Amino acid sequence: MSRRPVLTRKGLADAALAVVVGALVLPLSVLGGHATAVDHLLLALSAAALGCYRLLPRAVLATVTGLGAAYVLHAHAEPLVAFPVIGAVHTAARVGHRALAGAASALYLGVYVSTDPAAVDLLKEAALLAGWFLAAVVTGLADRNWQAYLRQTEQRALEAERTREEAALRRAGEERLRIARELHDSLTHSISIVKLQAGVAVHLARKRGEEVPAALLAIQEASGEAMRELRSTLEVLRSDEPTGTPALLVERARSAGLPVELTVTGQERPLAAPVDRAVYRIVQEALTNAARHAGAAKVSVRLAYADAGLTVSVDDDGTADPARPVVPGIGLTGMRERVTALGGDLHAAPREEGGFSVRARLPREVPA
Repeated sequence: MSRRPVLTRKGLADAALAVVVGALVLPLSVLGGHATAVDHLLLALSAAALGCYRLLPRAVLATVTGLGAAYVLHAHAEPLVAFPVIGAVHTAARVGHRALAGAASALYLGVYVSTDPAAVDLLKEAALLAGWFLAAVVTGLADRNWQAYLRQTEQRALEAERTREEAALRRAGEERLRIARELHDSLTHSISIVKLQAGVAVHLARKRGEEVPAALLAIQEASGEAMRELRSTLEVLRSDEPTGTPALLVERARSAGLPVELTVTGQERPLAAPVDRAVYRIVQEALTNAARHAGAAKVSVRLAYADAGLTVSVDDDGTADPARPVVPGIGLTGMRERVTALGGDLHAAPREEGGFSVRARLPREVPA
């Protein structure tokens, strides 16, 4: 968010303060009958200077006090005409210049009393002004302390929010590790036994010269694939970072017998880590679905880079039919949630010409 609107509001508030103080003291000066045009100018300048207190608090305090003292010496002012100096003292104390605010108050009061030290009424007015100046210093300090309290409260709230987020991430990481350990200790052992037994049975059948049953070969292949997928799942649970690149996924799919072509268009640009991770997961899930459901199909993977982001397309010419809509499973649902969280959009559906298409548009940077 830009700071300009905030600065503009503060500038308007400062200008309003100068106008209000000027509107209060100038009529008093005119009605007093002792002031000249020069005195009116001094008073107007002292009120106008208050509009700059936020930028130059010490300079404003010195200027307003000097102009006020000059006015008192020349026009023998009434106590109410001290409002500009009182305002300058308050604002100086508000930003932490307590000693300067006290010195300015003492200087103005000394000048005020020096005009006629023997006058009882003047001494009473000086005592009244002293009370006003003391109140200006105290309220300025109270305002400063209140602002500091608000900043500390906001900081503590931000720190608490950050701590909660870190704790949530830590708990999520611990839960992922726990699930990974449970899967490793239970499923890995069972699948390994199935794979081992199937392999031994195939070996013995071939050693005896017998025809290996198709069901036995299917068990052997399925157990090997299940073991590979389980290891991949454990890698994901133990680390949310990608374990490779889309090109590596394509090479793995080819080595498994799936005909895949990779095409990259546009100028490759660095992507934010969450976006790069999403690209990897989308290609991984789409290739896995193609291997499971597309049958003997050809798959094309396209990565189209642009200034705004990246478009990931994975198309196959398999058995998917537009007349039979696909019910999204866990994989497609997770893919859509990942893309939506990054501010992108996903289209995953059967193609008109047959087969299945996954198309995701992702931004280069993660939105705030």
